[in-house]
Amino acid sequence: ELPYFLTLGPHSFYWFTLESADSEAKRVATAEAAAPEIVVRGPWEKALAHNRGTSQLERTLPGYLGQRRWFGGKARKILSTRITETVPITFDGRTAQLALVAVEYREGDPELYQIPFAFAVGEDADFLSEYRRDAVIARLRAQVDGGELEGVLCDATFDERFCAALLDVIARRRRASGPHGGIRSRRTRAFNRVRGPLEDTLKPSLLGAEQSNSSVVFGDRLILKLFRRLDPGVNPDYEIGRFLTDRASFHHVPPLAGAIEYSRKKGEPLTLAVLQGFIPNEGDAWSFTLDALDGYFERALTRPGEDSGVTLPEEPPIAHLQEEIPEHVEEKIGGFLEFARLLGQRTAELHMALASRPDEPEFASEPITAMYRRSLYQSSRTRVDQVLELLRRRLSDLPKESQEDARTVLELDSEIDRRLRVVVDEKVGGRRIRCHNDYHLGQVLFTGKDFLIMDFEGEPARPISERRLKRSPLRDVAGMVRSFHYAAVSALIGGRVRPEDIPVLKPWAEFWHHWVAVDFLNAYFEIAGEGNFLPTSPSGISALFDLCLIDKAMYEVAYELNNRPDWVGIPLQGILSLFADAAD
Repeated sequence: ELPYFLTLGPHSFYWFTLESADSEAKRVATAEAAAPEIVVRGPWEKALAHNRGTSQLERTLPGYLGQRRWFGGKARKILSTRITETVPITFDGRTAQLALVAVEYREGDPELYQIPFAFAVGEDADFLSEYRRDAVIARLRAQVDGGELEGVLCDATFDERFCAALLDVIARRRRASGPHGGIRSRRTRAFNRVRGPLEDTLKPSLLGAEQSNSSVVFGDRLILKLFRRLDPGVNPDYEIGRFLTDRASFHHVPPLAGAIEYSRKKGEPLTLAVLQGFIPNEGDAWSFTLDALDGYFERALTRPGEDSGVTLPEEPPIAHLQEEIPEHVEEKIGGFLEFARLLGQRTAELHMALASRPDEPEFASEPITAMYRRSLYQSSRTRVDQVLELLRRRLSDLPKESQEDARTVLELDSEIDRRLRVVVDEKVGGRRIRCHNDYHLGQVLFTGKDFLIMDFEGEPARPISERRLKRSPLRDVAGMVRSFHYAAVSALIGGRVRPEDIPVLKPWAEFWHHWVAVDFLNAYFEIAGEGNFLPTSPSGISALFDLCLIDKAMYEVAYELNNRPDWVGIPLQGILSLFADAAD
């Protein structure tokens, strides 16, 4: 869906989508009323220089970073920040500095972030200070040629001229150098088709719904994703996007048009940004699913007394492979089952494409060996231990309605271990391939008729070396099944239904999740079964899929405990549903 923007004056600074205007306004309103002030002797770029001691800017950055959505270290104590590199990007007679900022913490490993700096003066500075305080990093006074130039040091992504310059870097294969390295651009074979004629002006528009990255839409053709947190190595979003676009010709992803990399003489490159084709859409599959659940729950509440209940099968969804969906299920859930089948089909086609080139080492499948199965068990067992210990510590702080579920999950430790260990004892078979690795409804766009899969970078908090590992594709499948469960439960507790209706609708939500998962799995295995990467036996599929589901649910518990404790009940209920017999 193309964003719409507020026009606040004749300046080139942004703005936000109307869809996110309320949340964006709240975030801007909570920004510091007065940004810190920096004074430098010489041009404004001197503010970015790191000398023997910490500069004024580096002392300012921790406060700025803590307010950014894309900053992943909010829960950690920052010891210091250090600007390790600056690369100039010129545009319209001015220069921005693309900076790499190393962040040191009191505990844990350091992180590297990308911040493009620009200096705004005059009306541009007034505009940012008045309307976009979140773009302002500091007020700056630069003493130049016996005079003084006042303005604001800002994030350059809020300047459409800078964003246009980044597109030009890719379009014209430009390079730029800093003191320690330089940037270069890459273009895929799809660039000319997706970009269109270079003389066509594409107006850049910064998307307001920022997450771990910053995204800029160019007209109705392109979208540039600027990675904020950086890690050495090729970002999987670039690597997989290039493979699916140029090598596998998979058409259910946004086509990759290009990328920008930073590299030094030694060491692996850093992927700074990727450029993709912009596909008109109706939003992500998460929003589409919640809307479908609204209608489903409304129908459930209007059913007559003799048809007001549902019965849930005792077997898990994976036990219903190659079975026809009962007619009464089709009648109750309705048209969403068709979309679940289509999403299962697209997921399988994605995995078939990713496993289609055995001649390319980075994408050639590898066997799931006994040693790998043991490492799977060990890593999952370690995660379980860590999550249960965290759950134990936070138990008294949880919402009362979640405390009982948490205690039950804690009592399941030995049963969880027994279920995980099956993957070691069972000769699972199958192969490991490159996967999405962070697959859920929010990573899929709905076009109105079909689905497009996006965001292959994996979990940004994990190092790229880990995100590029080959895994069983059942990891992606389990992620989507868990996402269906999240949607069904969050539609109940997220204020979309009346509180008094929740007890009546809870079994309907479980019914919906079960049969939607069944239809998704059936469509997936019908197509993926033609590949060579799945276990050949039902018991092998069940053991590996079970481990992936448990592992994903445990990850969700840790995430919610650390970010949204009020939501921890969702993954806790998911775990209990996986161990229904043992919990009883």
